[in-house]
Order: sequence, then structure tokens, then C-alpha cells
Amino acid sequence: MIPSLYFGGMTARSYFFLYVRIDMFDFLFFFNSILLGIGLAMDAFSVSLANGLNEPDMSNRKGLGVAGVFGVFQGVMPFIGWICVHTVATAFTAFEKLIPWIALALLGYIGGKMLYEGIQEYKCKSGGGTECPIPKKLGLSALMVQGVATSIDALSVGFTISDYALAEAAVCALLIACVTFGICFAGIKLGKKFGTALSGTSSIFGGSILIFIGLEIFITSFI
Repeated sequence: MIPSLYFGGMTARSYFFLYVRIDMFDFLFFFNSILLGIGLAMDAFSVSLANGLNEPDMSNRKGLGVAGVFGVFQGVMPFIGWICVHTVATAFTAFEKLIPWIALALLGYIGGKMLYEGIQEYKCKSGGGTECPIPKKLGLSALMVQGVATSIDALSVGFTISDYALAEAAVCALLIACVTFGICFAGIKLGKKFGTALSGTSSIFGGSILIFIGLEIFITSFI
């Protein structure tokens, strides 16, 4: 038993538990969480790049909002996975098999729609049309679908961090969200830059990227 000796207004027991709490979050914990965040953010980065290509005039305010949505989804999903592992592990394992199919369907739909609109615009401009259809800008519903599609596979990370305590899992999820936010905002800025240069075909490139990411998530899940 830890004696209750007083040191500067705190007992030795308080110092001990403070040390334990700080020691939980050592350098390796933060390093691993950041690396995990970088790995998980790659799909969201590619989709952010596609969004920037499709909407080169996107404002910085909207770009920050889009990156924030991806960050929230990417951070919340591993935490939900952690909760599922500790509560309904059997049901979660069964649902895990559906994740690549869901990601493929969602990104395939959004990417296919963007690709179709881009092709229609390109055909119109190539034919000398003056009133060509303009690809729709990224709306809230499409953004939510993208957020789910690019982060749903992160549910499986719940198994990776299953040994973490609740506080550790929450901090890890927060770090993943922050890393994803930064990477996605950079992806949007990069996409906007190339989107301006690729005016007229940017939606085709953007839609193709979304479809490719959906296929990548689906195929790699079986490797």
C-alpha cells in the first residue's frame, strides 16, 4: 500500500497515480498513434485531392470544413471499433467482412457520378458548346458519404488498439483525427492547384481517383 505522506500539498499516493497517468502516454504511444493516423489518412487524402481537382475554386473555409469532416470520421471510427471489441466482438467480426463492399459501393457511386458529369462537360466543350453542364460542387451529403467510405475500414483498428485503456484509446483517436485533418487539407490545396491547370478534365481525374480508391480498399482487404 502506498503511504499517504505529504509533499507540497500532494500525498505520495497522488504523485504515484499522476506518474502512472503520464507514463501511459509515453513517446512510443504518440509516435505509434501518429504513424497510425498517417496510414489511415491516405485514402482520405486521395479523396481530398479528388475534391480539390473537382472544385478548384473551393474556399479555404470550406476546405478546412471538408478536412475537418474527414478528420472526425477517421478519428471516431477506430474508437467505435475499440468499443465494439470490448462489447460486441462477435457481431463486430461478422460486420467487418462487409466493410470493403460498403466502401466500394459508396466510393464507386460518388466517383462514377463525378466521372459521368466530367465526361459530359468535356464532350460539350470539345464540341464547341457554350452552355455546358457544370459538375456539381461538393455538398454535405456527398461529403458524409465520402467520410464514411474512407473511414469505415478504420473500424478494424479497434482490434489493433484493443489493449489500450479507455483514456489511451480516446487520445489515440484524437491524434488520428488531427493527423488526418492536416493531411486532407494539404490534399485539397494540392488538388485545387492541379484542378486549375486541368480545367475541363479535372472532374474526370477526380472521379477516377474515387473509383480507384474504392477498388483499392476492396482488393487489399482480401490480400
